[in-house]
Amino acid sequence: MSDIPALAARLTDPDPTARLAAAEQLAQAGDAAAPAAVPLVKACGDADDQVREQAVAALEELGPPPAAAIADLVSLVSATDPLTAYWAVTLLGRAGEDAATAVAALTKRLDAAAQPEVAQRAAWALGKIGPAAGPAAAALRAAASSTDPRLARLAAEALAAVGG
Repeated sequence: MSDIPALAARLTDPDPTARLAAAEQLAQAGDAAAPAAVPLVKACGDADDQVREQAVAALEELGPPPAAAIADLVSLVSATDPLTAYWAVTLLGRAGEDAATAVAALTKRLDAAAQPEVAQRAAWALGKIGPAAGPAAAALRAAASSTDPRLARLAAEALAAVGG
Protein backbone atom coordinates (compact mmCIF):
# COMPACT_ATOMS: atom_id res chain seq x y z
CA MET A 1 0.00 0.00 0.00
CA SER A 2 1.28 3.42 -0.90
CA ASP A 3 1.95 6.13 1.60
CA ILE A 4 -1.43 7.58 2.67
CA PRO A 5 -0.20 11.20 3.03
CA ALA A 6 1.35 11.02 -0.45
CA LEU A 7 -1.90 9.69 -1.90
CA ALA A 8 -3.85 12.41 -0.11
CA ALA A 9 -1.55 15.04 -1.63
CA ARG A 10 -2.12 13.56 -5.10
CA LEU A 11 -5.86 14.23 -4.75
CA THR A 12 -5.06 17.84 -5.71
CA ASP A 13 -2.81 16.98 -8.66
CA PRO A 14 -3.66 19.00 -11.81
CA ASP A 15 -3.90 15.71 -13.76
CA PRO A 16 -7.30 14.05 -13.28
CA THR A 17 -5.75 10.64 -14.00
CA ALA A 18 -3.37 11.08 -11.05
CA ARG A 19 -6.25 12.23 -8.82
CA LEU A 20 -8.32 9.22 -9.84
CA ALA A 21 -5.48 6.77 -9.19
CA ALA A 22 -4.93 8.28 -5.74
CA ALA A 23 -8.64 8.15 -4.90
CA GLU A 24 -8.85 4.52 -6.06
CA GLN A 25 -5.88 3.51 -3.92
CA LEU A 26 -7.37 5.32 -0.91
CA ALA A 27 -10.67 3.51 -1.48
CA GLN A 28 -8.80 0.20 -1.41
CA ALA A 29 -6.99 1.19 1.80
CA GLY A 30 -10.18 1.02 3.87
CA ASP A 31 -9.85 2.38 7.41
CA ALA A 32 -6.11 2.90 6.89
CA ALA A 33 -7.06 5.89 4.72
CA ALA A 34 -8.41 7.77 7.77
CA PRO A 35 -5.51 10.28 7.74
CA ALA A 36 -6.75 11.33 4.28
CA ALA A 37 -10.29 12.06 5.50
CA VAL A 38 -10.21 15.81 4.86
CA PRO A 39 -8.59 15.60 1.40
CA LEU A 40 -11.12 12.90 0.48
CA VAL A 41 -14.03 15.11 1.56
CA LYS A 42 -12.59 17.95 -0.51
CA ALA A 43 -12.25 15.55 -3.47
CA CYS A 44 -16.03 15.07 -3.34
CA GLY A 45 -16.16 18.45 -5.08
CA ASP A 46 -13.71 17.42 -7.83
CA ALA A 47 -14.58 18.40 -11.40
CA ASP A 48 -14.07 14.78 -12.52
CA ASP A 49 -16.98 12.38 -11.93
CA GLN A 50 -14.75 9.36 -11.45
CA VAL A 51 -12.59 11.12 -8.87
CA ARG A 52 -15.73 12.08 -6.94
CA GLU A 53 -17.03 8.50 -7.11
CA GLN A 54 -13.78 7.03 -5.83
CA ALA A 55 -13.52 9.64 -3.07
CA VAL A 56 -17.01 8.65 -1.92
CA ALA A 57 -16.05 4.96 -2.12
CA ALA A 58 -13.08 5.66 0.14
CA LEU A 59 -15.19 7.68 2.58
CA GLU A 60 -17.76 4.90 2.77
CA GLU A 61 -15.02 2.61 4.13
CA LEU A 62 -13.80 5.01 6.82
CA GLY A 63 -14.82 4.91 10.42
CA PRO A 64 -14.50 7.95 12.66
CA PRO A 65 -12.08 10.60 11.41
CA PRO A 66 -8.87 11.34 13.32
CA ALA A 67 -9.33 13.94 16.06
CA ALA A 68 -6.93 16.24 14.21
CA ALA A 69 -9.36 16.36 11.27
CA ILE A 70 -12.38 17.63 13.23
CA ALA A 71 -11.68 21.38 12.84
CA ASP A 72 -11.12 21.06 9.09
CA LEU A 73 -14.28 18.99 8.73
CA VAL A 74 -16.25 21.64 10.64
CA SER A 75 -15.10 24.23 8.10
CA LEU A 76 -16.28 21.97 5.25
CA VAL A 77 -19.81 21.63 6.70
CA SER A 78 -20.69 24.96 5.09
CA ALA A 79 -19.40 23.94 1.63
CA THR A 80 -21.70 24.95 -1.21
CA ASP A 81 -21.06 21.63 -2.94
CA PRO A 82 -23.71 19.28 -1.48
CA LEU A 83 -21.54 16.15 -1.69
CA THR A 84 -18.65 17.84 0.11
CA ALA A 85 -20.94 19.15 2.85
CA TYR A 86 -22.70 15.77 3.15
CA TRP A 87 -19.46 13.89 3.73
CA ALA A 88 -18.06 16.47 6.14
CA VAL A 89 -21.27 16.14 8.17
CA THR A 90 -21.18 12.34 7.93
CA LEU A 91 -17.63 12.09 9.25
CA LEU A 92 -18.46 14.46 12.11
CA GLY A 93 -21.40 12.24 13.00
CA ARG A 94 -19.11 9.22 12.95
CA ALA A 95 -16.83 11.05 15.39
CA GLY A 96 -19.70 11.16 17.90
CA GLU A 97 -19.13 13.23 21.01
CA ASP A 98 -15.57 13.99 19.86
CA ALA A 99 -17.21 16.33 17.33
CA ALA A 100 -18.93 18.48 19.96
CA THR A 101 -17.19 21.54 18.50
CA ALA A 102 -19.24 21.01 15.32
CA VAL A 103 -22.64 21.55 16.96
CA ALA A 104 -23.08 25.17 15.83
CA ALA A 105 -22.03 24.41 12.23
CA LEU A 106 -24.28 21.34 12.08
CA THR A 107 -27.21 23.28 13.54
CA LYS A 108 -26.93 25.81 10.70
CA ARG A 109 -27.30 22.97 8.19
CA LEU A 110 -30.69 21.82 9.56
CA ASP A 111 -32.53 24.07 7.09
CA ALA A 112 -33.71 21.63 4.45
CA ALA A 113 -34.58 24.23 1.81
CA ALA A 114 -31.32 24.30 -0.15
CA GLN A 115 -29.82 20.85 0.42
CA PRO A 116 -32.28 18.42 2.03
CA GLU A 117 -29.82 15.52 2.11
CA VAL A 118 -27.32 17.65 4.06
CA ALA A 119 -30.01 18.79 6.51
CA GLN A 120 -31.05 15.18 7.10
CA ARG A 121 -27.45 14.13 7.68
CA ALA A 122 -26.89 17.09 10.03
CA ALA A 123 -29.83 15.95 12.19
CA TRP A 124 -28.37 12.43 12.23
CA ALA A 125 -24.90 13.74 13.15
CA LEU A 126 -26.25 15.87 16.02
CA GLY A 127 -27.91 12.76 17.39
CA LYS A 128 -24.61 10.87 17.18
CA ILE A 129 -22.88 13.66 19.11
CA GLY A 130 -25.43 13.11 21.86
CA PRO A 131 -25.90 15.28 24.96
CA ALA A 132 -23.07 17.61 23.90
CA ALA A 133 -25.39 18.71 21.08
CA GLY A 134 -27.89 20.09 23.60
CA PRO A 135 -27.53 23.65 22.24
CA ALA A 136 -29.11 22.38 19.00
CA ALA A 137 -32.31 21.24 20.75
CA ALA A 138 -34.47 24.20 19.64
CA ALA A 139 -33.36 23.84 16.02
CA LEU A 140 -33.92 20.08 16.19
CA ARG A 141 -37.44 20.65 17.56
CA ALA A 142 -38.15 22.93 14.58
CA ALA A 143 -36.69 20.37 12.16
CA ALA A 144 -38.79 17.63 13.79
CA SER A 145 -41.89 19.42 12.45
CA SER A 146 -40.44 19.73 8.94
CA THR A 147 -42.55 18.80 5.92
CA ASP A 148 -39.60 16.58 4.91
CA PRO A 149 -40.56 13.29 6.60
CA ARG A 150 -37.00 11.94 6.73
CA LEU A 151 -35.65 15.15 8.27
CA ALA A 152 -38.52 15.18 10.77
CA ARG A 153 -37.80 11.59 11.81
CA LEU A 154 -34.03 12.08 12.09
CA ALA A 155 -34.49 15.31 14.05
CA ALA A 156 -36.88 13.62 16.47
CA GLU A 157 -34.39 10.77 16.97
CA ALA A 158 -31.58 13.30 17.50
CA LEU A 159 -33.69 15.18 20.05
CA ALA A 160 -34.08 12.00 22.05
CA ALA A 161 -30.32 11.40 21.89
CA VAL A 162 -29.36 14.92 22.95
CA GLY A 163 -31.92 14.99 25.74
CA GLY A 164 -33.96 17.85 24.31
